[in-house]
Amino acid sequence: MPRRALVPRKAKYQTTPSNRTTARFTAKLMMNGKRHLSDRILREALARAEAQARRPGLEVLEAAMRNATPIIEVKPRRVGGATYQVPVEIRGDRRLSLGVRWLVQAARKRNGKSMSEKLAAEFVDAMNGLGAAVKRREDTHKMADANKAFSHFKW
Repeated sequence: MPRRALVPRKAKYQTTPSNRTTARFTAKLMMNGKRHLSDRILREALARAEAQARRPGLEVLEAAMRNATPIIEVKPRRVGGATYQVPVEIRGDRRLSLGVRWLVQAARKRNGKSMSEKLAAEFVDAMNGLGAAVKRREDTHKMADANKAFSHFKW
């Protein structure tokens, strides 16, 4: 037990403001349990995106998530020997998970030097309504719209 009060120390590195979205991104970026590295990648990506978009980094992230997050998807439903793709709305937590997953996967497939560069570019593209994650969302919505006739098979 120390006899004196704790000495105030400054943090060794800057942290990203923790909220549900940034925590999910950190977890999704992480490989082999290296949370510090994934946190640094996200922090650098937000800084780069902020510089490119000339808007605060978290605002860019929120806009990218808004454009890349699906609202409706199709689920297979077997009715009388035939399988129909039935459009269903997505719950909030799955919606967030799909948006984060699609943004990270699209960033990993990009060409670039570092993961932070690729992630920042994907954030900016998603914010502007471009990029692979936004295209995937639109494809999901198109598929749900095309199968609207089977919506009465919802369960």
